[in-house]
Amino acid sequence: MKMSWVTLDRICAEEMLSDEKIRRLVEGGNRPLRSRAGHLSDEEFLDKLRGFGLDLDRRSLERLCEGALSAEEVAGPLIGRCGFRDDSERMQGDWIWICLVSLWERWWPDKVCLELLDDKVQVGYRKREHDEGACAATWLGAWSDVLRLCDATGIRSIEEFDDRFPMTQSLYNWSQDLEDALWSAGLGDRAMLLARIAVCEEALRRFPGEDQLMTENRRRALAESYFEVGETEEAEELFQSWLAADPRWGFGWIGWAACHGFRADRPKNYGRAEELLCQGFSTPGVRDRDAIAEWLQIVCQETGRRREAGEGTRRLGQRDHGDRRGPQEADAGPGPAGTREEGARHPGPRVGRPDRSPRLPDGQPR
Repeated sequence: MKMSWVTLDRICAEEMLSDEKIRRLVEGGNRPLRSRAGHLSDEEFLDKLRGFGLDLDRRSLERLCEGALSAEEVAGPLIGRCGFRDDSERMQGDWIWICLVSLWERWWPDKVCLELLDDKVQVGYRKREHDEGACAATWLGAWSDVLRLCDATGIRSIEEFDDRFPMTQSLYNWSQDLEDALWSAGLGDRAMLLARIAVCEEALRRFPGEDQLMTENRRRALAESYFEVGETEEAEELFQSWLAADPRWGFGWIGWAACHGFRADRPKNYGRAEELLCQGFSTPGVRDRDAIAEWLQIVCQETGRRREAGEGTRRLGQRDHGDRRGPQEADAGPGPAGTREEGARHPGPRVGRPDRSPRLPDGQPR
C-alpha cells in the first residue's frame, strides 16, 4: 500500500502518544516530526534548509513550489541532491519536507496541496467526536480541495485519486464518512443536506466508473437527501429511474421504502413503504431479498401485524436461497439501521477515524 510522507509522519506522531516505548525511541533518535516543529519561526525553517545547502527565501521557494500539488513532490528532488551518507543523515533530511510543508501552510494556505488536505480531513475526524456540524463544515472545505486537485490533474476516478494523492484516510473511505457527517449535521441544518446533495451529485458526475456498491450507496444518499429537504418528487423520480434500469437492486427498494416509513421525525406512510418492499421482494432475481424480507417484517410489526411478521420469519428460514446473497449487516450510517449496503470500504491507515467495527467481505477491518 502506497503511503505519503504526511501519512507516515502522522502515524509516527500518533503512535508516540499511545506507546511509551515508541515515544522513547523517536525522541532518543531525534527523529524530525511536524508535530514537534510548530514553534519554529519562518527564519528558523529557512535556516534549517540552508543547513542542507539549500539557499532559499520566500520568493525562490514560491517559484520552486509553483505548479506543485504537494510539498512532498518538491522536497523529494531536493533530498535526492543532498548526498546523505547514512540512515541517520537521511532521517534528518526529513526536515526538508517538514520545512517546506510548514512554510507552505503559513505563506500560501489557500494553495491546495496533499498535506493541507490531509490535515483538514484529520481535523474533521477529531471534531466529529463532539460536533458533527463543525466536522461537516471542515470536511466541505476538504472536499473543495479534492475537486481542485482533480481539476488540476484531470483525475476521473477515486482509485486514480488515491494513487496520486494517498491521504491518511483514502478518498474512497473518507468520501463516505463525509456523506454520513453531512446527513447527521443536516438533520438540524437544512444547508448541510443541500451540501450533501451537491457532494453526491458531483461525485457521481466526476467518478462515473466506480464499483457498483459505492455507486448504489451514493445514489441512495442523494435520493434520501432530496426526500429529507422536502423535494420528494425529485427523490421519487430518481428511485424510479434507477430501479427501472436495475429492478434487481434490493437495497434500492429498501432505501426508497425507508424514506416513507422509517423516519422518526416525520409522518409514516407504511402503506407506501410496504408496497415498495413487496414490489422489490417479488422481482425475479432481486439481490438481497433476505434484507427486503426483514424490512417487511418490521413494517408488519410497526403496523400491529405481529403474526404476519412471525410467519414471514419462518418463510425466510425455509425458502430456497438460489443465487441470492445473505442478509446484510446493519450499518450505523444515515437513516435507519440496515439501509446502507456493507462492503464499500477499503483497508488502510485508521489514524483519526473512529473504529465502528465495520468489516470488508474478506473479514479484514476496513
